Amino acid sequence: MRLPIAQPKLNGNEMMYVMDCLETNWISSKGKYIELFEKQFAQYMNVAHAVTTSNGTTALHLSLLAFGVAPGDEVIVPTLTFVATANAVRYCGATPVFADAEGETWNIDPQAIEAKITPRTKGIIAVHLYGHPADMDPIMDIARRYGLFVVEDTAEAHGAEYKGRKVGTIGDVGAFSLYGNKIITTGEGGMITTNNAALAAKIMLLKGQGMDPERRYWHPVIGYNYRMTNIQAAIGLGQLEKIDWHIENRLRVARLYRERLSSFRELTLPAKKPWAKNVYWLFTVLLNTDKISRDCVTARLATAGIETRPVFYPVHMLPPYVRSERSAGFPVAERISRSGFNLPTYADLTEAEVAYICEQLIKSVK
Repeated sequence: MRLPIAQPKLNGNEMMYVMDCLETNWISSKGKYIELFEKQFAQYMNVAHAVTTSNGTTALHLSLLAFGVAPGDEVIVPTLTFVATANAVRYCGATPVFADAEGETWNIDPQAIEAKITPRTKGIIAVHLYGHPADMDPIMDIARRYGLFVVEDTAEAHGAEYKGRKVGTIGDVGAFSLYGNKIITTGEGGMITTNNAALAAKIMLLKGQGMDPERRYWHPVIGYNYRMTNIQAAIGLGQLEKIDWHIENRLRVARLYRERLSSFRELTLPAKKPWAKNVYWLFTVLLNTDKISRDCVTARLATAGIETRPVFYPVHMLPPYVRSERSAGFPVAERISRSGFNLPTYADLTEAEVAYICEQLIKSVK
């Protein structure tokens, strides 16, 4: 593809920091960049604790384990999300209970959550889909009334804000992905944010094979090898130092798309709620016409050298989950999934490239 859906931009101190790792031989899961990356990430997020992990899925899994999620428990998750959100619940032996999306931001519908609560419900995962925050106030209100935890799946929303607060700081825990296509990256990697010292300590214990930090090779619990390497953290630190640049350029790309597509009635553009800062992990549109299918449009774009991705399948439709309890009645999520697709979105996409994408998109729909 001449124009890929996403690509990383390594334009800071990443190479210098990685070379330092190689020259000093600190290439595994020990080394100064782990601590530096965690400390600076916590400062950026304005939280007390940030803990590196091997990827975003393990960040979710560790978060749930820290709350003691176990077989017999239920966790409410949006059905319109990447499958990792639900998989992490299953890894604990628990059951993901799906809630529909709301039609504007495409995030979990707070009004759909309360009806899903049972005596077995232990928590809620709120996903900030494609970079737009979920409506957190009513979610947190429901969680407080029922004594539930809230994990924010912030894989796609680094730096996004809800009513002036960064997402990943509103719930009990924030779980970030640092995969290569994310706003900042470590190649593979994840991060957990929290203001709860006890949760942070439990997550640190669990991610390192459950080994007591004060007694080497003493393992009081079953743990996991979910650690990040020093090299990955070195890349992440270089990325984090320029996160404002990465976000501002995504906002620039989004503005260019809006300028060229806002009057094209055959498309619905991403939400811009007044209480939200959308960081546009991927600029996503919905097709509003029956004259042509979404897949036909994206095939035409591929012929023009433009890579796209379909919106995620709702998880309740996937084979491992299709027979899940209460897995019916998600019309909003299914409609968005059928008609939605992502356009190329990355920090150094040029104005001329966006213009070409929009020209080809309009031509493909017409």
